[in-house]
Amino acid sequence: MAISETAARTSPTLHTTELLWSDIEDIYAAVLAHPFIAGLTDGTLPRESFRHYIVQDAHYLRGYARALAVCAAKAPTEQDTMMFARHAAGAVAAEQDLHAALMGEMGSSAAEAVAEPVAPTTRAYVSYLMATTQSGSFAEAVGAVLPCYWIYARVGEELLARSSPNPLYARWIAMYGGEDFQTVVAEVLALTDRIGAELSAREFGLMREHFTTTSRYEWMFWDAGYRRETWPV
Repeated sequence: MAISETAARTSPTLHTTELLWSDIEDIYAAVLAHPFIAGLTDGTLPRESFRHYIVQDAHYLRGYARALAVCAAKAPTEQDTMMFARHAAGAVAAEQDLHAALMGEMGSSAAEAVAEPVAPTTRAYVSYLMATTQSGSFAEAVGAVLPCYWIYARVGEELLARSSPNPLYARWIAMYGGEDFQTVVAEVLALTDRIGAELSAREFGLMREHFTTTSRYEWMFWDAGYRRETWPV
């Protein structure tokens, strides 16, 4: 159940990140229950669905890197600018390195992935990120980009103990459940709590709205991969 905005402004014990996560507990539960995630750990996820997901994730990460670059430009301190700029570069590196390796293991290539169409959910998610980060405040931008960090970290952490009998899927799980990625996410969560403590009720409401919306897009992205979504017309 979401905690009321009044509680958010009156309880000194509640951090911004705790309030944000309370808004999406049901969404996160739906993510963990999705057959794409379940199929990663038991090895039953169709290889074609995983390939579709990797292709779309490569498209997505290029847009996500641009959204992080906008966060860097709007950041209130040099340290925050440097952090988001580093993360933007890391998103591009992940697209170039991990995705290229995974595509190679599936008998394809990064060049073939780039040539494939951007699917509807990918297009909508990236468009929302770019519109929000460019037109909104820094807090709104952080709220929009945070689910991609945080939900992936929580999913990776959850699945790491189970891993997968499929070496390809096990490699994906190891990346997002690993200490390096968890450290990156911890940086952003600390920033979120720091700026959240100074937001007006209106600004915090907008941050929550964007955070919940892109959390829904995270579920939709995995669902689109599972269905191998294409344009209907």
